[in-house]
Amino acid sequence: MEVEKKSIKNEKLAAALSIIPGLGQLYNKQIIKGILFLAVAILFVYELNVFGIQAIYDLVTLGTTPMEDHSLFMMIRGTLQVLVTVIFLFFYIYNIYDAKKVASHWNTGIHVNKTFRELFDNVYKNGFPYLLIVPAYLAMIFAIIFPVLVTIFIAFMDYSIMNMPPAKLLNWVGLENFLKIFTLSTFRDAFTSVFSWTIIWTLCATTLQIVLGVFTAVIANQPFIKGKRIFGVIFLLPWAVPAFITIMSFSNMFNDSVGAINTQVIPFLNNFIPFMDIGRIAWKTDPYWTKVAIIMIQGWLGFPYIYVMTTSILQAIPEDLYEAAKIDGAGAFRRFRDITMPTVFAVAAPVFVTQYTGNFNNFTMIYLFNDGGPGSAGGGAGQTDILISWIFKLTTNNSPQYSLAAALTIIVSFIVIGVTLIVFKRTNAFNMEDE
Repeated sequence: MEVEKKSIKNEKLAAALSIIPGLGQLYNKQIIKGILFLAVAILFVYELNVFGIQAIYDLVTLGTTPMEDHSLFMMIRGTLQVLVTVIFLFFYIYNIYDAKKVASHWNTGIHVNKTFRELFDNVYKNGFPYLLIVPAYLAMIFAIIFPVLVTIFIAFMDYSIMNMPPAKLLNWVGLENFLKIFTLSTFRDAFTSVFSWTIIWTLCATTLQIVLGVFTAVIANQPFIKGKRIFGVIFLLPWAVPAFITIMSFSNMFNDSVGAINTQVIPFLNNFIPFMDIGRIAWKTDPYWTKVAIIMIQGWLGFPYIYVMTTSILQAIPEDLYEAAKIDGAGAFRRFRDITMPTVFAVAAPVFVTQYTGNFNNFTMIYLFNDGGPGSAGGGAGQTDILISWIFKLTTNNSPQYSLAAALTIIVSFIVIGVTLIVFKRTNAFNMEDE
């Protein structure tokens, strides 16, 4: 009984001692862990004293002396320090939680790892997955979250061609860049035009490629179709050729003057189809026809992926379902409506959503075909620019508006993430539980 009393630990005291990381672990007789935790805390305090405090101060002020202080670099260093501080705060909270939990283990008789060998064995047996995951999470923080934070911070600054560091200092301007998009007539009209076209483009182009992909898969997988492998190879050709080559080729084919569409395809159709008389179409000089062209091209480029995916789903549908439907008197359309489509959408709904979000940010198609032209929608945007290509132009034209582009990027991100989460939730895309 005497030994048991000595082994009891005060959980609150262990947590209180962990205000200085490592002391709670030392109190729990975990010497190695306590020294490691204390070393991490000392390293952070040293880093904070040598670099961190000044980095946070520079992030707030963005410099005080032009030509000496580079506001952009100060912001980047400050952002890194914010991430390091947040990581340490998570470690600090875990340190307190760990000390309290281990003290509880002492009190309940659960074995506590005290020696280096016991600690190593416990990490190897129970914590090995975390040793693999933690480096990946750290890499993700600095490879993904860090650029996102930098973009967010730039959106709240006055970073443009008129205010370039180090010649001038950047300033925090709050929501001014977001307000410009919706209040200044030039940017408001451009945003309205570009955003509405982005929605139309996303819905039309993606729906077209999904319809084509599902339709070709259903037709090609009918029992009476011969040479299915040949059709499969033909349907995969648009997917096999690099997209930028296909887009550039179509860009030349749709040339108003010498393109194959106007000089060969349309004359052939006029001669082949009675009473058909189509003149030359201004594919690249009329915004309407340019939009029609890029929607058709995206349908061509995007349907093979849907075709392959739908084909694999169709092959997994039991033939007995179709036979039973035939016995019940269901026709081809009803079998498609009640069996094929529900099965395809149940499996492929998340992929269809990603097709829409992908086309929402399909920069390559817009840029390579006609560079967002023809004509201008104001604010540096062309008539066929979508939001992502407009953002690109805002950062690469003769008068770059970096902060405005960053604000637009945030708006686009919220739209894409919001719509994706809503659709995924409604389609139960991530519901893996057995019902």
